[in-house]
Amino acid sequence: MTPDEVTALFTRSDGDYLFARWGRPIAPVVFGVDDATLATFKGACEAVVSLAGHQLTETDPDLGSNLIVFFFEDWLELVRVPHLDRLVPDLVRRVGRLQAAGANQYRFFRFDEDGAIRAAFVFVRMDADLARVPAESIALNQMVQTILLWSDTAFAERSPLARTPDGTLVLRPEIAAVIRAGYDPAMPTVARDSSHALRLAARIGRTLGQTLAQDT
Repeated sequence: MTPDEVTALFTRSDGDYLFARWGRPIAPVVFGVDDATLATFKGACEAVVSLAGHQLTETDPDLGSNLIVFFFEDWLELVRVPHLDRLVPDLVRRVGRLQAAGANQYRFFRFDEDGAIRAAFVFVRMDADLARVPAESIALNQMVQTILLWSDTAFAERSPLARTPDGTLVLRPEIAAVIRAGYDPAMPTVARDSSHALRLAARIGRTLGQTLAQDT
C-alpha cells in the first residue's frame, strides 16, 4: 500500500488524522444471537485479535466486558437496555439519528486517558440487507472494524473482506498487513499526525513482501 492509501484509512471526514489501537486485553460479550452465531463471532474475534498479536481476556477490571456487541431488529430496543445510556452518552439522540438514516450498524468507542481504545460498543440492526449476509461475514467485518480506530470513511467504498476463488471468506491481505503493522510494539498506541502513516506503510511493505516471498 502507498503512504497515501494508508493515510486515507485513518483520516476522518473532518480531515483529522487519528489512529488508535486497544491499550488493554479485549473481553468480549455478544447479545441477541443463538449459540451457532455466538461461536462464529467468537472465532472471528480470536482470529482478528491473534492477527494483531493482541490479547483476549475473560474480564476487564473496569468494565467486566469491554467489547460489547448487540444484535437486534429495531434501534429503539437499545433505549430499553438498562444502564446502556451510562456507557454510551446521548444514547436517545444517537438512536434517533441512526433511525432517521436507516443505518444497520454503528460502533462507539471509549478511550483511556492516553487515547488508547478502552472499550467498544457494536450495534448491528438485522434489517433485510444484513439478513442475507452470512454470519461469518458480519462477525469478521465487525471485528476488523473494531480492532483499530479506522476513519469513518475507510470502508465506505470497499469492504475489508474478500472471497477467494473457492469461496472462502478472507481478510484482504493489505488490510491484514495494516492491522499487524498497527500493533507492532515499536509503533505508538495513538497517533494524530499523518507522518505515522509513513511508518505504517514501510512496515506494511515489508509484511506484504515477506508474504509474497513465502508464496513463490
